[in-house]
Amino acid sequence: MRLTIAAIAACLSLGMPLGAAADEPQARAESTQGLEAVGRLNIANKSMCTGALVAPNLVLTAAHCLFDPRTGARVDPQSIWFEAGLSGRRAVALRQVVKAVVHPQYRYRPSGTHQIGNDLAVLRLDRPISSRQIEPLAMHSGAERGDVLDVMSYTQHHATRPSLKRSCSVLARKSRTLVMSCLVDFGASGSPVLELRPGQAPRLVSVISAKAAMGRRPVSIGTALDSTLSDLIRRAG
Repeated sequence: MRLTIAAIAACLSLGMPLGAAADEPQARAESTQGLEAVGRLNIANKSMCTGALVAPNLVLTAAHCLFDPRTGARVDPQSIWFEAGLSGRRAVALRQVVKAVVHPQYRYRPSGTHQIGNDLAVLRLDRPISSRQIEPLAMHSGAERGDVLDVMSYTQHHATRPSLKRSCSVLARKSRTLVMSCLVDFGASGSPVLELRPGQAPRLVSVISAKAAMGRRPVSIGTALDSTLSDLIRRAG
């Protein structure tokens, strides 16, 4: 698999207050219905990523979202707020992060050449979100080449309303790294890659880490889930 990382989809410094994109295009109604577990991570009111609720008090995202892209320093977890199901100016639930656990093999590099196969982090919220409000996403580790998946994200063009990209093909898998056909934008870091099947509960199979190029073809890079995630969840919880 010949892959050139063209740009890491890092935490987006908006240059304006988060949620202030008044001219933002409206997302399709289907992009949030039943997927309120996906939310925006407001990082110190300066930058954003996307995350997904995987337990009443735990959010899964990309590890590089927890580092300042200018200095490489770890971000104070308590400066992060999870805005679950954010649509316009309203979130279904709002919680502060109190703890962040990064994959033990992940090393942040300000140059942008992160260890994308280990780009996972679990955030613990200050208090659980009731399942009556939001049902956490189930997780699945079986994504393989040829699968057709979907990506839900908040980005610079959809800063307050999520975008759902349908029918992304898995072009290749190497160890814990997925290469997918769907295009992602800045802010999409940490976005859940989902299996959405009619009549079935959505399943989270990967987390967006980067946008890249395979030859001249733009692609997205995801970190696939595996047994290492259970240890992150144990340490975070």
